[in-house]
Amino acid sequence: MEQRSTFDKVADLYDRARPGYPDALVDDVVTAARLAPGDAILEVGCGTGQATTGFARRGFRILALDPGPELVRVARQHFAGFRDIEFMTTTFEAWPPQPAAFRLLVAAQSWHWIARDVAFAKAAEVLEPGGTLAVFGNVPVGLEPPLRDDFVRIYRHHFGVSGPPPEAWYLPSGPLIGMFDESRRFAPVVHRSYPWSWKHTATSFIDFSRTRSDHQLLPPQQREALLAALAEAIAAQGGEFELRYEAHLYLARRKD
Repeated sequence: MEQRSTFDKVADLYDRARPGYPDALVDDVVTAARLAPGDAILEVGCGTGQATTGFARRGFRILALDPGPELVRVARQHFAGFRDIEFMTTTFEAWPPQPAAFRLLVAAQSWHWIARDVAFAKAAEVLEPGGTLAVFGNVPVGLEPPLRDDFVRIYRHHFGVSGPPPEAWYLPSGPLIGMFDESRRFAPVVHRSYPWSWKHTATSFIDFSRTRSDHQLLPPQQREALLAALAEAIAAQGGEFELRYEAHLYLARRKD
């Protein structure tokens, strides 16, 4: 199974358990892209609409792509009242490009799934002159001990490793800025960070963990043992905890 296809297996849970993005991030994207009401946005990897919501409320035309039919089904239900949003079940790689058709391309927690030899070249192709590529993702950055130490121990025992989370790809120390530069299709990247926090119960954290692709790929028995151990550790620390996050945004204009 392709790793990015695992989300479609848990589409309804994904919709309930996955967070959105700070309003300030959406405001900054709109300002940087110089968007006006009615401008066209292409969203790559929309999921069930976690990032779509912020742009839909501001009155833009949106074409949202996702390869998961169940994810798209849920997204269409959410945005049934919006006339200017269209959803397509396809990967970005397979989607027939519409040259210079979009003022903005957004990819929320999805750009790392796109084939590198396609991602930036195709983005530049479909953006109009002066158009903007906005790539962003949420990254967990702070879990306090002793729960942090418990999680490290649990992941080493049940998962075999306990390293940086997959979301660390979106940190400034990750590969994104270099990928923009190496593509030679975009002006220098602007990076911004938005701190926020998420108060979890054992239930909310386990639900979120079930939507992670690396967890979905585990054999069911191993996955359930891991999640049960995490839930037990959270319960032992009072049943609730706060996890600090940063949303990292990367903006660049298409070179003309």
